[in-house]
Amino acid sequence: MMVTKIFNNTKRAFALKNDSELKKSLYIFSMMNKGFLVAIGTRLTNLALKLHLPVEGIIKKTIFKMFCGGTSKEDCLPIIKEMHEMNVHSVLDFSSEGKEEEEQFDKALETKSGLVEFANKQEAIPFTVFKPTGIGSFAIWEKVSIKKELNKEEQKEWNRVVARVDEICQLAHQLDMRILADAEESWMQTAADDLLEEMMSKYNQEKVIVYNTLQCYRWDRLQYAKDLHKRAKNNGFKVGIKIVRGAYMEKENARAEKMGYPTPICEDKEATDVNFNTVIYYALQNLEDISLYIGTHNEVSTYLTMQLMEEKDIPKDDERIWFSQLFGMSDHISFNLGLNGYNAAKLVPFGPIRDVIPYLIRRAQENSSVKGQTGREYALLLEEKQRREGQFTKTMA
Repeated sequence: MMVTKIFNNTKRAFALKNDSELKKSLYIFSMMNKGFLVAIGTRLTNLALKLHLPVEGIIKKTIFKMFCGGTSKEDCLPIIKEMHEMNVHSVLDFSSEGKEEEEQFDKALETKSGLVEFANKQEAIPFTVFKPTGIGSFAIWEKVSIKKELNKEEQKEWNRVVARVDEICQLAHQLDMRILADAEESWMQTAADDLLEEMMSKYNQEKVIVYNTLQCYRWDRLQYAKDLHKRAKNNGFKVGIKIVRGAYMEKENARAEKMGYPTPICEDKEATDVNFNTVIYYALQNLEDISLYIGTHNEVSTYLTMQLMEEKDIPKDDERIWFSQLFGMSDHISFNLGLNGYNAAKLVPFGPIRDVIPYLIRRAQENSSVKGQTGREYALLLEEKQRREGQFTKTMA
């Protein structure tokens, strides 16, 4: 029996957008659909920031408002409440990137810990998230990943990173709040994988608190998931995995070619899709040990998961399975999932506008490079606009 196709319901998908917001979204996605405009806009924005030009106002009214919940976690509460009324939860992400100083890492830990405590008081926020390189330098993650011997100062630095990760995971465990660790470039990910497995062994004894992220455009991630599961069974802890397709493909392939090693990336989009869907299948086969957080804008993978859940008689709202999309994108998936009883969440970035701009630029670049993504968003928004206009015409008649 096939699952009911639900993602074409634009009335539900865009219920939280008034007519003005709908038109603005249409305009932004039409621009993002043109890669050359994204490239030009990126260069101009970076130049304006370098020259300290007052561009925050323009950004706040356009892409910031569309892809971010606000400048502070309190700012995000109105939209969090509105989405929760439609059974879509929120995962707040303080999206300040590119920090390199120890004081900044300590401050980031303080911010992330505050988010765990804040989320614990909100029924609408079932997860928190942190970025490993947000609380430790990329260089130290890379050195530990390649097993390079650390000098005395580097060892102290790494010890501080471990302590920060442990502190935030321990707090999440104390408050019974699930926490997601982002994935990053492959050449620093081994250290993150090892450390997060250590955190799982400490804090996932009875239920899943800590989740690691698997980027499934890496051809080795299915085997990694299987090996992690085996170690978890042998050592008596449960596994939390967030799966995404991935965000650094061009960078990964370019580095592999430059440095002369085999690329860690699947040979093509189809191979990535197979890898992603196979990880889902493996996790659903082993739900007693694995909890799954599926970060995807792909309708086929989402329908496949729904189909597998139905075949295995897994309840739609089983707490071990969550679907997630980015705020401002794929509303047709998020809200139709939530309103049909599935566990649905939006990743909601927030932060000072100038600090969040790198995230917004990356979002625009990723969207313009994903084949068909912005076109699909635009088509659905246009369909909803036409539906509303038709409804208005009927009312007037």
